[in-house]
Amino acid sequence: MPRAHDRGGWPEAGPISKAEHDLTMWEKRTDALLVLLSSPTRRIIKVDELRRAIESLPPDAYEKLTYYERWISSIETLLVEKGIVTKEEIDRKAQEQSALRAES
Repeated sequence: MPRAHDRGGWPEAGPISKAEHDLTMWEKRTDALLVLLSSPTRRIIKVDELRRAIESLPPDAYEKLTYYERWISSIETLLVEKGIVTKEEIDRKAQEQSALRAES
């Protein structure tokens, strides 16, 4: 059975939108983060690892997430897998950022 990322032969899925859009700041930051993490001097994440993580997303998550949401979710997964950060550290930092945004 094909996985969610394999779009070939899915006529019921309809056409894929090729519309261009300006990237939001968080999308640009996600792209920059991957560039830094995959740079030749760091090599923390390899592109094939990112692809594997994206393709391993559950089908419902893959369908729900946008392109860069898939990237950031997969970057998080890989950083946790590699023991660089913990899920708890990420969740705590996200809560701190939400609280700061709520205050302003």
